[in-house]
Amino acid sequence: MNWHVVWESRSVLLGGALVTLELSALAIGLGTTLGLLVALIRTARVPVLSQIARVYIEIFRGSPLLMQLFFVFFGLPYLGFDVSKLAAAVWALTLYSGAYIAEIIRAGIEAVPKGQKEAAYSLGLSPYEAMRYVVLPQTLTVALPPLIGFYIGLIKDTSLATIIGYRELIRESQSIIDRTARPLEVFTAVALIYFVICYPLSLLVTRLERRVPAR
Repeated sequence: MNWHVVWESRSVLLGGALVTLELSALAIGLGTTLGLLVALIRTARVPVLSQIARVYIEIFRGSPLLMQLFFVFFGLPYLGFDVSKLAAAVWALTLYSGAYIAEIIRAGIEAVPKGQKEAAYSLGLSPYEAMRYVVLPQTLTVALPPLIGFYIGLIKDTSLATIIGYRELIRESQSIIDRTARPLEVFTAVALIYFVICYPLSLLVTRLERRVPAR
């Protein structure tokens, strides 16, 4: 095996890794914000809004992420909206992750005993204050391990953005392989980069799961 090829291409691989981290951070941040909003709508039991949120969740959980990327990247320009490769990747990953995160947070909210909310109301807190200061902190304790587990998968799913030509880690590695014809060495290095990114998060999930009290 010729590892010299990987060493010579280290700046390209590092650049691709940084782009992957940037895309992951955007998708995680925006997807979590969207997921929290949708989860709150679902738990509020407002008939029309709750049904719209449910339809959104079912559509984006029930269809492949690759198809969603194609729809955003090729479909939106067809409808008259000009989107860059980065915008298309971020939009698709946000909508996809938001649906899953909404269900994780909703499950966490529903895991909080109803007595907690009733006690908050008895202390004079408004529904907003009860949710913010009583329910959501307890929800975070329950939902954080599965959320981080999902984030790990989402980081790896960003590799699908290569299919629309976005130059993240996989795309950059393919350009190196096209130039050097050394796929084994390059993909081994890429796998190690993903491992370095994701393994600390895996350890964090294990640690948090041990701290979640049994219910």
